Amino acid sequence: MQLDKLVSYHKALSDPTRLRILRLVAARPLSGQELAARLGVTAPTITHHVLKLREAGLLYERREKNTIYFSLNRETLEAKSRGTVEFVCPKPAGREGTEMTQANDVKFRESVLKNFFTKEGRLKTIPAQLKKKIVILERLAEQLELGKAYAEKEINEFLKRYHEDYATLRRELIMQQFMYRENEIYELNPREVWTKWQDLH
Repeated sequence: MQLDKLVSYHKALSDPTRLRILRLVAARPLSGQELAARLGVTAPTITHHVLKLREAGLLYERREKNTIYFSLNRETLEAKSRGTVEFVCPKPAGREGTEMTQANDVKFRESVLKNFFTKEGRLKTIPAQLKKKIVILERLAEQLELGKAYAEKEINEFLKRYHEDYATLRRELIMQQFMYRENEIYELNPREVWTKWQDLH
């Protein structure tokens, strides 16, 4: 996760009112008027705080006629929270593995890729086992360009080339720290913060 975006995320959470808004909309969608009444503040105050939370990608919006309802983007909240932990407390650079361990890792990865991808490069199915799933996600992430901003449509089209359930793959890429999303724009995270399948059992 890029440092400036990590800082922006924490700035969005640095106000008590904004934290209370997130707590309320985590329970159920609420309109601006409802939030103002629940928190005892003015509508313009809610508008100001909602804007900050939207910029951080922490809110979903749904319009019903002339009313906008806000709900928590839990996926982004969890991803950015994990990103903070990974940045502050990075895992050791690598295991002090033996040559045999490294060889077994290579063998495992090659076996997963062979079993789950067709000769044409399509994904047969999304693995249920987390370790194997991470191997697949790593392979997909390696096809993307670090530093490039992708629109959601671009990511969807990219993932459709591998499997019809592109929404699940897209969500998993974010949850497992391969990608970062803000305002419907996706970017590849540095490899250092990717979830490591080698650390799983």
